[in-house]
Amino acid sequence: MIHTLKNDILKITIDDHGAELKSIIGVSDNTEYLFNGDPKWWKYTSPVLFPIVGKLVDSKYRVDGKEFSMPGHGFGRISDYQCISESSDEVVFALDWNEETLKSYPFKFRLEITYILRKNRVEVIWTVKNVDDKVMYFSIGAHPALKCPIVDGENFEDCYLKFNVSEKCSRIPIDMKSGALTHERIATIYGKELALNYDLFKGDALVFDNLQSDEVSVCSRKSKKSITVKAKGFPFWGIWTPDKGGAPFICIEPWHGHADFIDFKGDISEKDGIHSLPAGESFDAGYAFIIHE
Repeated sequence: MIHTLKNDILKITIDDHGAELKSIIGVSDNTEYLFNGDPKWWKYTSPVLFPIVGKLVDSKYRVDGKEFSMPGHGFGRISDYQCISESSDEVVFALDWNEETLKSYPFKFRLEITYILRKNRVEVIWTVKNVDDKVMYFSIGAHPALKCPIVDGENFEDCYLKFNVSEKCSRIPIDMKSGALTHERIATIYGKELALNYDLFKGDALVFDNLQSDEVSVCSRKSKKSITVKAKGFPFWGIWTPDKGGAPFICIEPWHGHADFIDFKGDISEKDGIHSLPAGESFDAGYAFIIHE
C-alpha cells in the first residue's frame, strides 16, 4: 500500500514494502527529486538498510560461535512493514521480529520508521528496540537515490556535491570481487565541492569514515534546484551510482555501520562500527531531506 503526505510545497509517497520512500515532488512545478526505481539501473528508490549495512564476507557472520547468512544491506529493505500511525503530515511504520527473521538474525527486535513532512523538509526517524533478553548487535543506514540531474535536459556531469564543511578526506576502497572494504585510503574530497562524473564510481561506492560535514547537497552548475541530505551524528557515509555509468541518480547515504573489512572473521560483537543495544533499550537516529527550489 502506498501512503501520501502533502503540503503546499511537497508531496511524498511511501510504500509499506520496505517502508520505502518512493517519491518527493515539488508541488509548484511537479519536479521529482527522487529516482523512480527503474530496474534498468536499480530497482530501489530509498531502501532502509537493517540489520546490516553493506556486504558481509561470504555473506556470513557469526554470533557466539554460530554462523548465519545475510544478504547485503540486510532484510529490512525487502520486508513488509505495518503502518501503525498516519496523519496529514506524519506516517509511522513498524517491523517486528518473527520466526523467519530469527533464522538469519538471532535477535528479537522492533524497528519503527517515521516520516514527517514539514514545509520543504522530509524528516526520517528510526527507532530500533531490543525486545530480547540479551544484547543485540545491529547496523542501520539510509540509501536514498536522489535524481541527478534534477532538471531534465541537464547532464550528470553538470552536477556536483556541496558539503557544509570544507573537507580534506579520503575514502575506503571496496574490493570489487567481494564487496568488502579494504584497508587502503584514497584522497577524494578537498574543499566544499566534489564534481560528479561516472568515472568516480568505477570502483563502486565512495565510503567515508572521516567526513566532517553533516549536510551533503546535490547541486547543478546550470540551474538552482537542489536537494540536501542533512544527517547529524552519522559516523559513516556512502556515495554511489552504478559503475556502468549513465544512471540518472546519485545515492547520498548516511550510515551507522558499514560493510565488513575484507579480512574480518570475528564475532559480530567485534565488527567495526557495529551497535550494541542492551536488552529492553532503544536506539534513535534520523536524517532529513531539504528541498531548495
